[in-house]
Amino acid sequence: MQSTALIQNDAVLFGVLMAILGLVFYTKQSQHPFWKKFYSVVPALLMCYFLPSLLNTFNLADPDHSQLYYVASRFLLPAALVLLTLSIDLKGIVRLGPKAIILFFTGTIGIIIGGPIAFSLVRSLFPEAFADGAAEEIWRGMTTLAGSWIGGGANQAAMKEVWQVSDAAFGKMVAVDVVWANVWMAVLLFMAQRAEAIDRWIGADTSAIEALKKKMETFQQQNARPVNLNDLMFIAAIAFAVTGASHALANWFAPWIENHAPLLQKFSLASPFFWLIVLATTGGLVLSFTRARKLEGAGASAVGSVFIYILVATIGLKMDITTIFDDPVVFLIGAVWISVHAVLLLTVAWFLKAPVFLMAVGSQANVGGAASAPVVAAAFHPALAPVGVLLAVLGYAVGTYGAWLTGVILKLIQ
Repeated sequence: MQSTALIQNDAVLFGVLMAILGLVFYTKQSQHPFWKKFYSVVPALLMCYFLPSLLNTFNLADPDHSQLYYVASRFLLPAALVLLTLSIDLKGIVRLGPKAIILFFTGTIGIIIGGPIAFSLVRSLFPEAFADGAAEEIWRGMTTLAGSWIGGGANQAAMKEVWQVSDAAFGKMVAVDVVWANVWMAVLLFMAQRAEAIDRWIGADTSAIEALKKKMETFQQQNARPVNLNDLMFIAAIAFAVTGASHALANWFAPWIENHAPLLQKFSLASPFFWLIVLATTGGLVLSFTRARKLEGAGASAVGSVFIYILVATIGLKMDITTIFDDPVVFLIGAVWISVHAVLLLTVAWFLKAPVFLMAVGSQANVGGAASAPVVAAAFHPALAPVGVLLAVLGYAVGTYGAWLTGVILKLIQ
């Protein structure tokens, strides 16, 4: 279908997105009282995400006819992961303790039980919307949303085949996914801005997180040096060389597993994107034991953060807030579903007195996956981005099983 959006050229659209990012950062560093007050309330990262969504909402751009998100997620995201893990402190991540894993699986359980709760509640409120076979169409479509919100795109596609979901139902759930996953991500970014106050309120022990951040900051200060062209070229070379190698290996691993070990497809191990994320992160971790680690002093993580912000803009571009009104019952199910996930996570985090960071990343590793979990983690500190990646990879592994279980429960209650 021909797009009717005003901006048809990706080069023009990319220029607009970069102008938006530049505007946000220009106003963020402004000393004008209005902007200082504004950014004390609204995180800059949230604006980098929200403003591009207006391009889609008002039909100025059409993300379905753009390759920008694909480029950002396949090229810039792995490159960013390499640069953000280049100087990672693995021991520091381990010292974050078991609460990270507990909150991740709490988020998973929230999705598994949240789907059936949302289905039952909305059906009791609007029974006419579930008549004449609509109920079966809805619950089957919900299994694909569970796959996406626990794992990722590969798990979502797997559920479409497992439960024989129609294209129409699948399309509706994709829209629900984009809207509510991004709304929840915006909430998490908002909470990240107030993490210290929230942590003090619940009495969370943030010592391990603060120690990891301080260690990274000390390392950066000790190795800081004026940025020059050579350093930037080395940073770019390492980031994209590892990204290229990761693509090559991912495109070999995934088909090999699909052909020779089909049972492993249940773990999403036949997904090239899964291997791309794993290999890029592994490449960064390996380089953290070499002299390449000192490139952090030349701004490696800063360059990686630039890539992350570009990714955020392309994610925001996919959101159209007006789609909420296309099929209100289905979108209401999505709202209740994500709310159950959120309430369960917040309750467990409060009970464990866990830092907001662990709750936010545990949630986003489920709902957002590898494309946005490091974004939320980096909103707290660039040194914490790999935590989001590692948990998101875990989500890929359990996504198919969790989504399948959600489908079984939905089938029993429909």
